Amino acid sequence: MHTATADAPALAQLATLLADTTRARICLALLDGRAWTAGELARTAGVAPSTASDHLSRLVEGGLLVQERQGRHRYLRLADPGVAQLIEDLAGRVSAPAPPARSLRAARAGAALAYARTCYDHLAGRLGVLVHDALLRGGLLDRAGGLALTPAGIAWCADLGLPVAQLRSARRPLLRDCLDWTERRPHLSGALGAALCDRLFELGWLARGAGRAVRLTPAGGPALAAALDLASDDLAPPAAPDTGGGRA
Repeated sequence: MHTATADAPALAQLATLLADTTRARICLALLDGRAWTAGELARTAGVAPSTASDHLSRLVEGGLLVQERQGRHRYLRLADPGVAQLIEDLAGRVSAPAPPARSLRAARAGAALAYARTCYDHLAGRLGVLVHDALLRGGLLDRAGGLALTPAGIAWCADLGLPVAQLRSARRPLLRDCLDWTERRPHLSGALGAALCDRLFELGWLARGAGRAVRLTPAGGPALAAALDLASDDLAPPAAPDTGGGRA
């Protein structure tokens, strides 16, 4: 009981860091895995630079962000993959519906983000969930004793050029479920999830879109479908949204 009592103030302090709309916007923006300048984060959060500076300092002091300075610029990023997992898990438990898009451009951007995006350093969105489910369905992952690679999964990783033995020695877990905040189902994270995402970019199967959004390339769609024993249509993004002729 003593340990639980001792941890309560620290837990409350951590929760307080995220119990602010500006700080929440900053953390969500940093889920793209990049380092942002303080000015970029201020514009994204919609606050003055001086206001953002105070929030950023609190997030750094609280251990959620780390910073480095290069010349006049102050760069910030999420402290580690565990923080990214925490932010995405919390976002996945938000029940309030997203506000309606105000333009066709905004609707398309929202649809692209929901279909495929990076969650810090791994693949998320509908595409991330499809990959996760296909690996389980194909017997490449197994849940019998906790999420694990099967012998077939190890062979699959080798064929794709993923160094499983090296990844097992990483400081983070090899495999983890990460609750997807748009799909409300898990996608794959951990060292293997990050390595798989990087490999898909290296192979040219994925390409960056706007912000955190990513997309399957014309060659990547069929290639990934074949690797996962799926039909190409299974990975197709949904039809472009129609806002009834609104301005783009």
